[in-house]
Amino acid sequence: MQNRFFAQRALALRTTLRAAVLAAVIPFAFQNTALADQKVLLSYEATPSAGFHLPRLSQASYDDRAAFAAEVLKEIVPKVVTANGIDPATLETEVTPGGYLLKTNASLQTEGDLDDPTADRLAGSLGYVFRQYSVLVSRLDDTKGKTGFVVVRFPKDSLNATVAQKFFEAADATKKGLGGGYTAFGDEQIFFNVTNPEGKPYSGLDDATFEDGLKRTAASFGNPEAEVSSSGKATARFIGNDWDKAQRGEDYQSLLGGADSELVKKLDEIGKDYASLVVNTAESKGWNRDE
Repeated sequence: MQNRFFAQRALALRTTLRAAVLAAVIPFAFQNTALADQKVLLSYEATPSAGFHLPRLSQASYDDRAAFAAEVLKEIVPKVVTANGIDPATLETEVTPGGYLLKTNASLQTEGDLDDPTADRLAGSLGYVFRQYSVLVSRLDDTKGKTGFVVVRFPKDSLNATVAQKFFEAADATKKGLGGGYTAFGDEQIFFNVTNPEGKPYSGLDDATFEDGLKRTAASFGNPEAEVSSSGKATARFIGNDWDKAQRGEDYQSLLGGADSELVKKLDEIGKDYASLVVNTAESKGWNRDE
């Protein structure tokens, strides 16, 4: 998604693959797991949004992006987690479909029991290494949250990137404003009615209208059948860096203790491994070829 949520207005809300290296056996049944436990969720992409010459990345297939994300999850994510003093086995991560402005790409979702400062620092570390414009940090069903969310559930083993994209497009056709972004886990597709710093939804829809549009979409969707299984309030915030203005990742560096901090130094070394993975994949897939 080049990880910008609703273009320049906010930073991005960025099949299911299990990741044994992070003990990633994730039920992600929101109504009885993530919602009940109040765990923090980090949403981001593995393909870089800045810092690399990849003119054909936008044409990459979902499968190629998912394969790259799985490799990043195996080889790079545990190093970033460890650099933050966190045991990778305490976190759970999946490669899942994620939507942005009516396009579905592979995304990474990391869940764990982290306090807010630790979660934000890890989000900043992931965004810094993976050159993302932002990482979304959220806590679902937070009674203090101000961001509405809606969960759309599909029959077991029926939600894949194709179905998710089809529903995404149907939602936008039902009500303009629903085509901004989503994420998915297992057979559940989750839509956030993300707000700007003034508390106004980027969708232009209040939470009730946002939910009603998704209910109407689900009712008419057809094959496979879909239903709105839950909705509520979440805490959601973006941790980001404007790579157009801060090309060394200064916004992230500030959060992580400064350019000379031990954490940033560790991340810079990890970034070299990530860069090698990007370059090798780009060469083999043709992402670096000029148009």
